Amino acid sequence: MESAIAEHLKCPRTRHRRVEDDYTPPYPVWSARAPASVKRVVMGYFGVQSRGAEMQGRACATLMKIVRDFALPDGPGHHDLAHYVDADGYDNMIAIAYWSEAAAHERWCATPEIDAWWRSDDRLSEGLGHFREIASPRVEHFETMFNTPNRFEGVGVVMGEVSGELQEHGYWGSMRDRIPLSQTDAMAPSGTRAVIAGTPAPGQRVRVAGHENIAMIRSGQEWAETTGQERTLYLEDMEPVLREGMDFLRDEGLGIGCYSNRYMHHLDAAGAPLQKSFGLSFWRSLADMERWAESHPTHVAIFGSFMRYVQALNFQLQLRVYHEVSVLKADEQSYEYINCHARSGLMNGLATA
Repeated sequence: MESAIAEHLKCPRTRHRRVEDDYTPPYPVWSARAPASVKRVVMGYFGVQSRGAEMQGRACATLMKIVRDFALPDGPGHHDLAHYVDADGYDNMIAIAYWSEAAAHERWCATPEIDAWWRSDDRLSEGLGHFREIASPRVEHFETMFNTPNRFEGVGVVMGEVSGELQEHGYWGSMRDRIPLSQTDAMAPSGTRAVIAGTPAPGQRVRVAGHENIAMIRSGQEWAETTGQERTLYLEDMEPVLREGMDFLRDEGLGIGCYSNRYMHHLDAAGAPLQKSFGLSFWRSLADMERWAESHPTHVAIFGSFMRYVQALNFQLQLRVYHEVSVLKADEQSYEYINCHARSGLMNGLATA
């Protein structure tokens, strides 16, 4: 068993973990490891927003254009496709891309055909919304966790290596303990979100600046290999409770510090749904996320259904679960929206009456 914090990221602690050195977790999990040469990664959410069946074909074609562009020089090492219907009834098709080198992402974005397409006035007149939400955390500022050591998701795919079994999990506060920065920093938020260009509304190009220590989590599950009792438990007991919690964060999250939440389902290359889903949410702080996780009825219900699930199966799961959590400095965030409605992503709650 080893620490979630890689050896080259350890430093003398000024802040204590929530568990003692002899703590033993109830079941095994693993983390993705990057070589010491990796200093910063990029997690990019490239979205196409539409409304109504008549626009779906155009939205799909645009998403496929984005994916083709990933094959250009300096493109991402991994990408996923996902779909989400937001609270306003808009379809959001998203390509989620991961780079293990921030400089490569910057070069890719500056590629003339990509930059010109994004800046073109056509983006405002074709009846679609577009957004780019880019998080580029330093390796000290994020953590990953998987219940399998050999099949990773998200940023784990591009990190290249795997840890041994981790000690810091299975208790409240373990998420914080797995982030290297937590050794010396409370990761408290400061400042506020701000619109720095445009006005949150359709027909606008909008840029939003994030503040210090916004927390971002992608937390997912795959049930494709479940059968029998396990499949029934997931689909009939666990997933409905999970969906209820995700809907609460989508609709009422602002009141508890959740700026945006999307409960998304994976798509294959042809646009067909897979048996995989994940929630993506942005929070004012890691502490706000922790308070929801530890005490809010919606997450207490999610945690309770998961514990019933794993205990009924004696911790022998075919369900694959994972998450990646980042605490983002202001210079590690970029949010841009073109022709999107005012509650899209990090614009949520910023529109003036």
